[in-house]
Amino acid sequence: MCFQVKGQKKGHQKVNADKQEVEIRKTMTVGDLARAMNKDTDHVFEALLNTAAELSSLEEEELLEERWIKEVVKRSGMKYRWARLTQDRERENKDATRRVLEPDRLQPRPPVVTIMGHVDHGKTSLLDALRRSQLVEQEAGGITQHIGAFLVGLPTGEQVTFLDTPGHAAFTSMRARGAHATDIIILVVAADDGVMNQTVESIQHAKKAQVPIIVAVNKCDKPQAEPERVARELLEHGVVGEEYGGHVQIIPVSARKGDNLLLLTEATVALAEVLELKADPSGPVEGVVIESRTDRGKGAVASVIVQQGTVRRGCVLVAGRSWAKVRFLFDEQGQALEGAGPSRAVQLVGWKDLPSAGEELLEVESEQRAREVVEWRSYKEDQARLKEDQKEIQERQQEHQERYQQERQTHAHLSWRQRKAALYRANRQQAAMRPSEKTHKTQRSLPLILKGDVDGSVEAILSLLESYDAEDQCHMELVHFGVGEVSENDVRLAETFSGSIYGFNVSASKSILRLAEKKGVQIHLHTIIYKLVDDLKDELSSTLPPLVSSNVLGEAAVLAVFQVTAGGKKVPVAGCRVRSGLLDRRMKFRLLRGQDTLWEGSLTALKHHKDDVQTVKTGVECGLSLDAALEFCPGDVIVCYEEVSQPQLINWDPGF
Repeated sequence: MCFQVKGQKKGHQKVNADKQEVEIRKTMTVGDLARAMNKDTDHVFEALLNTAAELSSLEEEELLEERWIKEVVKRSGMKYRWARLTQDRERENKDATRRVLEPDRLQPRPPVVTIMGHVDHGKTSLLDALRRSQLVEQEAGGITQHIGAFLVGLPTGEQVTFLDTPGHAAFTSMRARGAHATDIIILVVAADDGVMNQTVESIQHAKKAQVPIIVAVNKCDKPQAEPERVARELLEHGVVGEEYGGHVQIIPVSARKGDNLLLLTEATVALAEVLELKADPSGPVEGVVIESRTDRGKGAVASVIVQQGTVRRGCVLVAGRSWAKVRFLFDEQGQALEGAGPSRAVQLVGWKDLPSAGEELLEVESEQRAREVVEWRSYKEDQARLKEDQKEIQERQQEHQERYQQERQTHAHLSWRQRKAALYRANRQQAAMRPSEKTHKTQRSLPLILKGDVDGSVEAILSLLESYDAEDQCHMELVHFGVGEVSENDVRLAETFSGSIYGFNVSASKSILRLAEKKGVQIHLHTIIYKLVDDLKDELSSTLPPLVSSNVLGEAAVLAVFQVTAGGKKVPVAGCRVRSGLLDRRMKFRLLRGQDTLWEGSLTALKHHKDDVQTVKTGVECGLSLDAALEFCPGDVIVCYEEVSQPQLINWDPGF
């Protein structure tokens, strides 16, 4: 079959300049070619009729030979052109990197010491005693929930930057980040409690980061204290004290009474001298982001540890995909600073975007250079994400191809028209369904919006949510998470997804609360992480249907069967004797024959002699009839029971 272009006289071979151009490639499927021509697949099949192409085995997803691609375009009265193959030029690496240090410019610097250990073992109390402040009273629930960075002047005259990391199980990633930003770890273990889960975890972080440990056995003032037992338990985890021939100093202390604190600080300073800690305070700034948050008056704020150089106002810094021109510097007390050198903990204001905790901090020459670095890093991340997406697409295409080949084998004996008709018949019911029916979800789900005060808190809660393993009961969908107070956008997002908002250490204004109430959105605000998780577990449980159980009230044995005429119909009646409990007509009943349940439902009548009764007790004979047409047999058992419903709990154990 040959198609003639409209308006062209028969016999003329001149190509019309107005012909539609089709961009073709060497590898095109029937579907690809149809889309390129703006036609349906039937058009391609019809164009290949009366040719040597094997139409009986040709499918929409099957590759066409180059000659048939050209033939289809020609027969359709169109002209083709080859698609141009463009190859992206490899981009120049614009990333910023750490500098090579010059030994002659290095100067001694204060050590960065991280306090680690299990929850409630007295880490913050120890730091409080060292710097004579009242941090413990400020902690929600008596536990530290952020990484706190403080510069402490020791009685010996030296200065030490302390990092107080949370001991709670939820803050695993935060403790890991603390270990990689520190020179020395003071592992706090309660003398009355011994080595616990987070103690072991802290030891593992220290070993992975290759950071030396000093053990402070706290609460030695308690009567039940056993510091020797703590030293023995530490041996099991590779922490060998000096008394056992190792190199780890194990010092018994009491943060509450101040016992042996001077000995602990001397041990810390001595270990720092052995490590010969040095840095270059004059070069470009290098450091690490400890935590980040959004402040209403200051905007994006990042707490950092300076590792090299001296950060000052006007410095241009890059951290991950964020950059800043430093506008203000503050210490841990909120006092403004002119500059901060190596090992100093400082809060920086002036970030364009909120940096992620744990990111490497580097100084660059200018704002233009910072934009180039951020753009390059964004490009690299996008490329990595694109490769992952392409890999997933290829896997799905392979799965689709395998399914397609299986379906094709079942219709191999049919022509392409017959196959199309067979597939239409097979999918007719699905095609007739409304879109709402196709997308209807039968699985229960709880969409969540999560907001936190700092990046580290959000990361810790996200880590907890990753442990959720009750998807078979209720699907937990994280719609959005971020740092900062609950906003109007969060409420509208929760309304769109019919979800809930959970906030940690953040607030919501009265106008936001009123909007949420108007939209029917639940806002859960908490300052203690385990209470937030308990609240979340309760809401997940509330989505589940109640568990219904049967409470047996009584049983009766069928002794004889009678036929009674009622309303012109014969109704089977069972003559029974109650052998345990009682029968209550208002409850549910079950008919058992051997091990089989023949019926469940309600009674239409319950009589004692000729009187209608509500209940029949043990040992009393009665007659009863069911709300179903069933034949009784002597020996059947009638069970009276009530349905008891109780709330179903989500099977998720986050670890506390």
